[in-house]
Amino acid sequence: MILQALHELYERLEADPAYDVAPRGKSHQKVTFVVVLDPNGNLVGIQDARQEVEGRKIPKRVLVLGDTKPSGSGMNPCFLWDAPGYLLGWHSANDPTARGKRERAKKTFQAFRMKHLELEEEIGVPEFSAVCRFLERWEPSNCSRYPILEEVGSGFGVFQIRGETRYVHEHPRIAEWWEKRHSSTEDKALGQCLITGKTAGIARLHPKIKRVDGSQPSGATIAGFNDSAYWSFGLEQSYNAPVSEEAAHRYVTALNALLDSPRSDKHRLVVGGTTVAFWTDRPCPTEDVFLPFAGQGSSLLEGSLAQDEGVRAKVEAFLKALRRGREAYAELDSEPETRRYFIVGLAAPTPARVAVRFFHRGTLGELLDNLRRHHRDIGIERQFGEGTKNPEPEFPPVQLLLEQTCPRKNNLPDREKIPPLLAGPLLEAVVAGKRYPDGLFGAVMRRIAAERSVNYPRACVIKGYLVRNMGKEISVSLDTARTEPAYRLGRLFAALEKTQRDALGSLNTTIRDSFYASASATPAAVFPRLLRTYQHHLAKLEGGHKVNRERLVQEILAPLSEMPAHLSLAEQGLFALGYYHQMNAFFTKKEDQETAARN
Repeated sequence: MILQALHELYERLEADPAYDVAPRGKSHQKVTFVVVLDPNGNLVGIQDARQEVEGRKIPKRVLVLGDTKPSGSGMNPCFLWDAPGYLLGWHSANDPTARGKRERAKKTFQAFRMKHLELEEEIGVPEFSAVCRFLERWEPSNCSRYPILEEVGSGFGVFQIRGETRYVHEHPRIAEWWEKRHSSTEDKALGQCLITGKTAGIARLHPKIKRVDGSQPSGATIAGFNDSAYWSFGLEQSYNAPVSEEAAHRYVTALNALLDSPRSDKHRLVVGGTTVAFWTDRPCPTEDVFLPFAGQGSSLLEGSLAQDEGVRAKVEAFLKALRRGREAYAELDSEPETRRYFIVGLAAPTPARVAVRFFHRGTLGELLDNLRRHHRDIGIERQFGEGTKNPEPEFPPVQLLLEQTCPRKNNLPDREKIPPLLAGPLLEAVVAGKRYPDGLFGAVMRRIAAERSVNYPRACVIKGYLVRNMGKEISVSLDTARTEPAYRLGRLFAALEKTQRDALGSLNTTIRDSFYASASATPAAVFPRLLRTYQHHLAKLEGGHKVNRERLVQEILAPLSEMPAHLSLAEQGLFALGYYHQMNAFFTKKEDQETAARN
């Protein structure tokens, strides 16, 4: 179903020049240098083809003949473009392992030379013959005369004749020859295409998919069989999954347009090692803002993307639909029940392979319903109320939730430590309304125990898990009527910590630093000691402050006949929410008092 959806998407993207979709048999490549020749094939120079953008040089995007360069140990020269090893026999002299690679570069240049010389008579174009004369005379040892190669040598190169504005491969007669050769079914295996159902020439190798996180720069394949153990009925390589060359080109080109085109910013998102691609069957505002919203949450309105008034209006309409529900869907999209969306999560288990983590499709109405349910399930009051200088996002992004599972490094989340198998299931839970992954809740609880910190995004994860997976009803803010021991004990712990802070002022180590983990897991062993210490702290408070605090503690303790010996992991989550709610109530009340005093 994934390949069929991408196959259908191709026609839409091909008609939109903003996506710069390559025709069949061609591809866009990052070109960094140009080999300039005179009409007789003499080398004029090697020029830097990179473009200056915002003070840095980036490769030039050029449409070349042939698909993305395949990987492998064999010789696989491209046609009139390639890496400097093939094009010139060059390899960096600064590489400590250069000796072996330099020998291979000579062999790859020889393969490139022979391929083009064998085609000279068949093509019969003077510009192509000039390239052949150059290849006949060129010696790889001459590369040392051109230091520009050390600077640009990691990209691809093309040929150009002096005085011409086009590259050699752009010559009309060469392009015509290439198209005729590429469309011919001679010497190609025929079979029924799994995507179209039609009999056509079957692709032996599928083109490469680019910009999947963790894959090699040249791209990776989503359908391939590189070992005889995976062959069947005498079929080798991609003949095991017969897809016509035309269909293979269409689905890979469409996916690459989503992941690696000038419009990829709205179609591609990397979350926890999973590369997500999102699209709709027709252009619409949701397609423009959904993935940026998934990556940034409601803080998207504060970013550079929302500086554009048109984009900002789409974002505001999207957020309005999430807040108000179906009555506001029409302001975002005129046909939310018929417009279809598609979302796929990709990973690279090896640099040369792409694996599908998940795939979903449905209507935009269903997507918005599930997004609203997700934010309703995780919705909780933001930390210390909304009067803080840097309020937490109303709609926290998926990445922020995943970051609650990893330790911090230099005061920033160490994203490499995010469990790699959480992103896909979490996105499925958000988009399709499935259960939240148990591993997410467990990882967050471990981080809370290790860091003794229950912040807003962690509270969101805990609430969402308890509501959706455990079927509990959890309030957005403090619930004084809730009597479960775990929730009450979380509130009690917050009250004891706040009393310590009020009595002793700023401390290097509080009871939270010393006892949070044990108090939330084995309360009967910890709280008697904390309550004795609490009496000393309470004695330092004065007047109404002291009375109100004792009244609060007694109100929390009233329904508890005894302290539980142990709390399960789910109960520890309820403990964390009780702590979070009660601590939030302390600070919110303080802010309310300050506001009243100012007025």
